[in-house]
Parts: sequence; structure tokens; C-alpha cells
Amino acid sequence: MHILKLLDRNAERWALLIFYTILVATMAIEVIRREVFAYSSIWGEEIVRYSFIYLAWIGAASAVKDRAHIRIDVLFLYVPERAKALLYILGDLVMLVVACLALYWSFETVGVSWKFGSVSHGLRVSMVWFLMAVPVGFSLVVIRLVQSLVRDAADLVRGRPPYEGERLFD
Repeated sequence: MHILKLLDRNAERWALLIFYTILVATMAIEVIRREVFAYSSIWGEEIVRYSFIYLAWIGAASAVKDRAHIRIDVLFLYVPERAKALLYILGDLVMLVVACLALYWSFETVGVSWKFGSVSHGLRVSMVWFLMAVPVGFSLVVIRLVQSLVRDAADLVRGRPPYEGERLFD
């Protein structure tokens, strides 16, 4: 159970760190190769591109978890705590519907790539691995939204103020 709590708390952070490290290291190597040796590779560009795509989708799930996604929250300054909790729940429910639809449709692209065996130009690796960034990201978003809904419902029932995440600027 300790491992599950550790994963729940840090899974996105570690994945983001890994993809960011891959992205920065590959980009640095490619810049040095291009500027010093006047040579670059297509595989380096692909690694950077696909690492960035995974970063974006896993980052979206991380933002949902920390309630750090972009939102217009001026209304939240003027409503009582109970209404705030209900608005958060409504927003999460709408986002959950959208995420489930996007997750469903994202598998179509992966299936087509799987069926026809498409590979990347530089790495010569199946595109399925790269296209899976979208379903993986939306799966994580769905999991985090369900967790958020459970937390918000429990807070609402117990009369606690809703979790509002960390403020970036105050």
C-alpha cells in the first residue's frame, strides 16, 4: 500500500522529470553536434518532439491533480464555500466527460497506426509508442479527475472548504 501512495503522490513528477531530462539532454547533444561538427541527426529531433508530447500530456494530468490547470476563477472569490465546492465538482464532471470522449477517440489513431504498422522516419520505431501519449495522458487525467471528484464530494459532505490547489500568484 505504501508503494501505491508513493506512486499516487509522485508518478507524474517522476515521469515529467524523465521526459524533461531526455528532452534537454538530446537537445543539448544535437546543438553541440550541429554547431561543432556541422552534423545533426533526424533521430534527435524525433526524440525531442516525442518527449515534449509526453511531457504535455502527463503535465496535463499533473495539473488536474494539483488543480493547477487554467481556469477563470474570479467567480470563486464571490461565492460561499459550498457553492465553490459545487462549482469545482461541476467543472470536474464536465472535464471528465470531455476526457473520456477524447480517450475513446484517441485509441482510433493508435489502432490505425497499429493496423498499418507505421514507423517513425528517424528512429524506425512503431508510431504506436508515440501516439500512445494521448491515451496515456487522458487516462491519467481521468484517474486524477475521479480522485478530485471523490475528494471534493467528501469535503462537501463534511463541510470542509474545497481543495483549491496552490496559487501561483497572490
